[in-house]
Amino acid sequence: MHVIATAGHVDSGKSTLVRALTGMEPDRWEEERRRGLTIDLGYAWTPLPSGRDVAFVDVPGHERFLGNMLAGIGPAPVVCFVVAADEGWQAQSGDHRDAVLALGIEHGVIVLSRSDRASEQRRAEVLARTRAELAGTGLRDAPAVAVAAIDGTGLDELRAALDDVLARVPAPTLTGRVRLWVDRSFTITGSGTVVTGTLAAGTLARGDRLMLLGDATARPVTIRGLQSCDTARTSVEPVSRVALNLRDVGPAEIHRGDVLVTPDAWPTTAVVGIQRASGLEYTEVPENIMVHVGSAAVPARLRPFGADLARLVLDRALPLVLGDRLVLRDPGRHSVLGGARILDADPPALERRGDGAKWARRLAAMDPAGDLPGAVAARGAVREDHLRRLGLLTGQDPAGFDDIYVVGDWWVHAPVLEAWQQRLRAAVEDLQQRDPLAPGLSMGAAAGLLNLPDERLLPHVIEGATLEADAGHIRVPGSRDDLGAAETAVAEIERRLTADPFHAPEADDLARLRLGNRELAAAERAGRLLRLRDGVVLLPAAPAFAMRALARLDQPFTTSQARQALDTTRRVAIPLLEHLDSRGWTRRLDAGHRTVVR
Repeated sequence: MHVIATAGHVDSGKSTLVRALTGMEPDRWEEERRRGLTIDLGYAWTPLPSGRDVAFVDVPGHERFLGNMLAGIGPAPVVCFVVAADEGWQAQSGDHRDAVLALGIEHGVIVLSRSDRASEQRRAEVLARTRAELAGTGLRDAPAVAVAAIDGTGLDELRAALDDVLARVPAPTLTGRVRLWVDRSFTITGSGTVVTGTLAAGTLARGDRLMLLGDATARPVTIRGLQSCDTARTSVEPVSRVALNLRDVGPAEIHRGDVLVTPDAWPTTAVVGIQRASGLEYTEVPENIMVHVGSAAVPARLRPFGADLARLVLDRALPLVLGDRLVLRDPGRHSVLGGARILDADPPALERRGDGAKWARRLAAMDPAGDLPGAVAARGAVREDHLRRLGLLTGQDPAGFDDIYVVGDWWVHAPVLEAWQQRLRAAVEDLQQRDPLAPGLSMGAAAGLLNLPDERLLPHVIEGATLEADAGHIRVPGSRDDLGAAETAVAEIERRLTADPFHAPEADDLARLRLGNRELAAAERAGRLLRLRDGVVLLPAAPAFAMRALARLDQPFTTSQARQALDTTRRVAIPLLEHLDSRGWTRRLDAGHRTVVR
């Protein structure tokens, strides 16, 4: 299916044209039919001669209903631009032209309606004026057809022209994330809440779970039933008009301008950086404006940064990404101010003096097609899935960027990663210089020092800084051998224990040598000493030496036999035996016996 929106001045014959093409009545309200004036959006559909199915979204032309018009034309990729041949180009025609330009619509057909009421010369003049007015838009080269809908003149030519235009429209994306702007919500007895919209990309299927993003709510909903053109479907592909019967939401809880999205696939933002695509320079635009995107109309405040760049603060968060087109409207004058393209869907907060100017310079340097390196640089570190949600990842290989490192699921700007590494190494070296006996900088202190966005980045920073981590602390490799002022005392203990391995120094000896807990812990980390329970200090090789002696005893053996075999005291023997038990080298059988585990 293809979706075409009408456009054109009030009383140009848009609804009459749709009625003649489809045989359906697009005006849904009694008041519209009584007054002959389209107020709200209308819908109709028909097959074309080629077999293509086409759905029309008929929009109002009166300036008072400009918001409704934008809700209908916003999601549509093709426009049928109607100008009455007898009346010619009107003021409202300009509003609709501005909307087409603002939205960047590039496919459509120009229709001169009521051609039977105008002479050939008049039709030529109106067409020439219309082409001149549309020269700056994507419809500059659109085919033109003169039609008299009442008697059917030109309808076949129009159908053929629509077929030709639709054949050139790029194929939509069938897979990927869905973003369906709701343009109508109502209730059907026995079915519940039904919403309609134009599916521009992605595929919907019965049973799908979506997230409803409303004015003040975000909630999951389920597609209970699915229709397109009054026909029940199990799934629908783009571009299509769809009607969704939703579960888990009441009719009063969903309105035009709400949006249904694939869960966890879209970012939401109330602040964007924009570039002028058409219309007034931003220095001439009022601060308080109305922003139209999809079927939504949201009040916003505009802060200009020169003529072509601005920061837009919306009254509600919307699922917006790089490249989205916005229409800016003056709510007081019912006129289109211009169109904008989103350059930055996730701008930084402006908290300090100078932040605005700095961000504006970055915005001015952005590529409208996407500035992936700039986005990573601006954030320092950003998750890959966030870049994808922002529309910045389109298959780029990070290896193609010299200043981006991929660390797990994070993309990190090279200068930021290098700064983390330098800062961490400097902190670790400073600590060890000040206190050689310290076990190193704790992991928690390191994470706090660097203020990392994810603690899982820390091991990569440690590795890049050529540091080592052990037992929750970070040190420079080889630095654990530096015992500072305690070196002489530790060497003295090593000399004694080498001569008599199980003659552990007494507490008084350790105190005299100024070997307290910190010094002994440092010596143990360096692999110089082994500390057992009750303050017993031996060489690291003492357990192995003990096993040789215990293995020569008759098994099982008593604590007393072990003490005599090791030529030591109970003060040393009991903690040593418990240490051997804990390593599984010996096994305690009862209160008085153990055996060597072979």
